[in-house]
Amino acid sequence: MNPVIPAPRSPLKHVAVREYVRDVITGLPVGAPAPSERDLVQRFGVARMTVRQAIETLVAEGLVERIPGRGTFVVRPPTRVGQLRSFTDEMNSRGLRPESQTLLLRREKAGPGVARALMITEGDSVIHWQRLRRADRDAICLEDAYLSEVLLPGFLNAPIPTSLYADLTGRGLRPNWAEDSVRADLASEREARVLGLEPGAPVLRIERRALRDDKVIEVSRSTYRSDRFTLWVQFSHR
Repeated sequence: MNPVIPAPRSPLKHVAVREYVRDVITGLPVGAPAPSERDLVQRFGVARMTVRQAIETLVAEGLVERIPGRGTFVVRPPTRVGQLRSFTDEMNSRGLRPESQTLLLRREKAGPGVARALMITEGDSVIHWQRLRRADRDAICLEDAYLSEVLLPGFLNAPIPTSLYADLTGRGLRPNWAEDSVRADLASEREARVLGLEPGAPVLRIERRALRDDKVIEVSRSTYRSDRFTLWVQFSHR
């Protein structure tokens, strides 16, 4: 039986687990199994959520993949840079089950900021869709998406789609590139209540402007729990 390694003080527990797994898998062939969640929980004496956070970071880095019911395995490092993914795509790639709860879905008049981002006229009709996004039943982010109603006729009269990007794909409007801005902030009282945080807890805010060629399809503002989500960005030198 593996000895229990004393866990470092929070918030470095998941970092210790992550770096241990990174060392173990370094040099292993593609398809080789990574340490299991159960083994890591026993070895480090930490909660399963801490282990999952560490593994998800390595998944985001493209070093391992999680296959439900089988385990975590070494993969070939990715070569693509800046792959555009929806929340559903991102969680699936991390081996997590995505869920969405619609909190608000209605027609609104575009304010100056949304109108400018969508390249429409202030006061034009937009669809405002607010969702609580979860992964494996854990709240991950609160997302507000804004879409030009002109591009999505009948959207508000149809059943709520399970995935926005899937619906856009069916309309031939799935974005093929996007601009994201990311900043650290503190949760408001409402955000904290919805996400299960203490007011003033650190969060990650991501604002996205998603386009199909030169047509703006979606503008979104998402507030992520910083203890549940790691943003991974790839760069290349050309």
